[in-house]
Amino acid sequence: MKREETTRERIRREAAGLFRRKGFNGTSMAELAAAVGVTKSSLYHHFPSKQALLSEIIQLTVDRVTPLVEAVAAMDKPAGDRLRAAVEIHTVEAIRDRDAVACFIEEGRYLRPDLMEAHLEKRDRYEQIFRRMVEEGISSGEFAPQDVGMSVRAILGMANSVVRWYRPDGSKSAEEIASYLAGFALGGVFAGASTRNLVEAGP
Repeated sequence: MKREETTRERIRREAAGLFRRKGFNGTSMAELAAAVGVTKSSLYHHFPSKQALLSEIIQLTVDRVTPLVEAVAAMDKPAGDRLRAAVEIHTVEAIRDRDAVACFIEEGRYLRPDLMEAHLEKRDRYEQIFRRMVEEGISSGEFAPQDVGMSVRAILGMANSVVRWYRPDGSKSAEEIASYLAGFALGGVFAGASTRNLVEAGP
């Protein structure tokens, strides 16, 4: 039996959708209260400010996905297999939670300094998981030498883009899209590895 959504959860869900469609600055608390079906005073009972609401949406999104990716990164498998699985997880979760992920990608820049600090700390920790996998692949010779930071930002940027163009009625499922993007990402980090090995081996 499906658990009934709490008022706080409904507020977060409606807020994420409004922030995604109209932007954080373009959404008023009065508009959000009307969408949820509560009074403004009830809204402020759950969240003291719009900033606190955006921060919670972002933090819960990161906290939900980070353990999933960490578990994959810790597996005893080649770096390429782990990176592929991590990109697939990231992409599928971005599609399933598009509104909240869009808040993380686009609206997080509006957080006030103290909330921004926590946001950036968790974002960097998440990005570091991908950096380690790429670094390990380079060290083992599985991946080509490359700018790790740039590669990871390119991979995550590509995966994050699904929140803008994915359509539930499209021809590809979330899993099919995730598999395609993961393969594309792996093509980038592998690029040049086989050629380099041939050159090093000589005639």
